[in-house]
Amino acid sequence: MGIEREIKLALPADQADEATQWLTARTGEAGQPLALDNLYFDTPSLTLARSKSALRLRRTPDSWLQTFKTVGTAQSGMHSRHEWEMPVAGPALDIDALLHACDDADAAAALRNAAPQLIELFRTNFTRTLWLVDHRGTHIEAAIDRGEIVADVEGATRRAPICEIELELKSGDEAALHAFAAELMASVPGLAPEDVSKAQRGYQLRELGSGTA
Repeated sequence: MGIEREIKLALPADQADEATQWLTARTGEAGQPLALDNLYFDTPSLTLARSKSALRLRRTPDSWLQTFKTVGTAQSGMHSRHEWEMPVAGPALDIDALLHACDDADAAAALRNAAPQLIELFRTNFTRTLWLVDHRGTHIEAAIDRGEIVADVEGATRRAPICEIELELKSGDEAALHAFAAELMASVPGLAPEDVSKAQRGYQLRELGSGTA
């Protein structure tokens, strides 16, 4: 089991270029774009959501990955959550492999109970532009994500935009992660802490109908 620690920042669309330029100047390298398509699964009665967990199948240009994670905690944009991630052979979940890896009894029980009724609930399609940052000896993966959340509900397609920055602590001091985020926010004033994950926004879009049809 890994614990993912990242700071998520809402990025106004009209400041995406400014943030890109700042990160490029800060690292001395152009960001590397990566197209990501993600499918989120749950039961019709939202068994996983009620257990505060989420199940995702991600297609990258090179492979497929499945991820099972808990909602964890989020405060002032800082997200901490348990995560189990592994490659799969193709566009299908391998629940047995996730259950074998999951060492949280409650999360595993929820996944086991949900498995027979899983359906695709919504998807996120976005381009992630990546930079690797060394800040005071701490290694941070900085990403600008731009795209959309899509949910098909009762014959209608609902959409909501994605435009955000994620700063993930890969190794080192969490205080340095916060310091780097503060430096970025001071340089791009429109940034704001975001406590709601893409998965949570997807559930809201499907259940509440927020977004555009």
